[in-house]
Amino acid sequence: MELTETVVEKRAEKPKLLSSRTLPALLAARAARNGNQPLFSDGSTEWSGADALEIASRRAGALAAHGVKRGDHVALLCGNRIEFMEMVLGCGWLGAVVVPINTASRGPQLEHILRNSGARLLVAEAQLVDVVHALPARDLPLEHIWLIDEPAAHSLPPRYETSAFPPPAESIPAAKLENGDALAVLYTSGTSGLSKGVICPHAQFYWWGYNTSHDLGVVAGDILYTCLPLFHTNALNSFFQALLNDAQLVVGRRFSASGFFDALVTTRATITFVLGAMVPILLGRPVAANERGHRVRVALAPGVPGHFQEEFTARCGIALIDGYGSTETNAVIGGVASARRPGYMGKLAQGFEARVVDEHDEPVPDGEPGELVLRANEPFSFANGYLGMAAETVKAWRNLWFHTGDRVIREADGYFRFVDRQKDAIRRRGENISSYEVEQVLLSHPSVETAAVFGVKSTLAEDEVMAVIGLRDGEALEPLDLVRYCEPRLPYFAVPRYLDFEQELPKTENGKIQKFKLRETGVTVTTWDLETSGYRLKRH
Repeated sequence: MELTETVVEKRAEKPKLLSSRTLPALLAARAARNGNQPLFSDGSTEWSGADALEIASRRAGALAAHGVKRGDHVALLCGNRIEFMEMVLGCGWLGAVVVPINTASRGPQLEHILRNSGARLLVAEAQLVDVVHALPARDLPLEHIWLIDEPAAHSLPPRYETSAFPPPAESIPAAKLENGDALAVLYTSGTSGLSKGVICPHAQFYWWGYNTSHDLGVVAGDILYTCLPLFHTNALNSFFQALLNDAQLVVGRRFSASGFFDALVTTRATITFVLGAMVPILLGRPVAANERGHRVRVALAPGVPGHFQEEFTARCGIALIDGYGSTETNAVIGGVASARRPGYMGKLAQGFEARVVDEHDEPVPDGEPGELVLRANEPFSFANGYLGMAAETVKAWRNLWFHTGDRVIREADGYFRFVDRQKDAIRRRGENISSYEVEQVLLSHPSVETAAVFGVKSTLAEDEVMAVIGLRDGEALEPLDLVRYCEPRLPYFAVPRYLDFEQELPKTENGKIQKFKLRETGVTVTTWDLETSGYRLKRH
């Protein structure tokens, strides 16, 4: 498509490469280069580059006074607020490792993260700390909690020594760090199995900021707005985009469909960040004036279905850039706005290698699906492995390639297209079915807001296709009508046999549908079954 007048692509030069890619070095360089300009805001408190440098050194001083040393892990249970970034900067300055925890974590998952991380100090919002005190009385490394805000009167009795979040202390010198030293341990979403703690070095975040900001065209003076959670890579690395390019990052507390465009207007944002599910939700709302009252020219939008990209840009004046990256890797596939191709993630970025391989790690020809495997040319631009999970690390990085677990197709011209997760592939009637491709057809129906497709076992020892559907507000849809909609758009063997309609699908805090929960529920007495409906699909 041609970019609209609102969507003006900026061709930013990549920032000058720095030999020291640690957070203290990047903060010092920003303060020396552009210290008085805004760098970060949570909507109530704003830091300049010089402020951030001071905050880092003084928060590190408070951590050191508490006995935290270089290499120690500090857990963080906190939403998008100034204290979150204060802890990231303080740990990075001291050489400690910050462990952000998904604020939705509960029970066994939270217990696993606290045990696996080995954190003795937890910094937590008062409204969230009860989930820690509610854990079973088992031996955890946790000893002390710094509490942000006053606890509610009805809070559970504290199981661990607790004190108020201390004020910044006297500045201390930055630790002498290497690019490969760990800055954070980020836990995977836990969509299946135990969450894995991904050990992310300082240089990995540098390269996230360096590569992503080039695709987005970040320039000095830009205002980046994200309402995605800072405990995930997508939002956290946006801070480094601002840091490297003399821009500012503003964070919102959470995504609100009704308030999203208001936030863009209020913050005067020029760049924003969305995920796949957010765009159809926004498009499902009535057209409003503020959809064009903002200054945003481009959004990083991984996972947005191709048929929504053109509609969103035409309606809201924001170019959407797809791409590929994971907590373990970096911004490895993407491209600038003018090179986008709806339905494709983009092309391989400079500095990385990619292959599409079969189950034996042998490359498959262009145009055929296989697993995406990756490696980086620059040292420490990928994660260092999984914390305390040596076998999982070796498995993921076998044959010196990181195995993503994602099935993709590489076209002859170098564009990559996502097919599905390896574990989401469905085998039916001797055919391989992409759950992702079935989901795209379901999502294209005007009444459908969300959809999850997965395989359930049949009596024939193969898979049957099941879909759980969430409808747009005020919409109604008969199962057979949805089947008839799918029939001309899918091979007959890929049309879902089973359909369930739910008001709310289980999701992680980052908006990913937790299919493992849907698989566990499977077919119930309320599930609609095509085979018992009397309707017969046409084989075409």
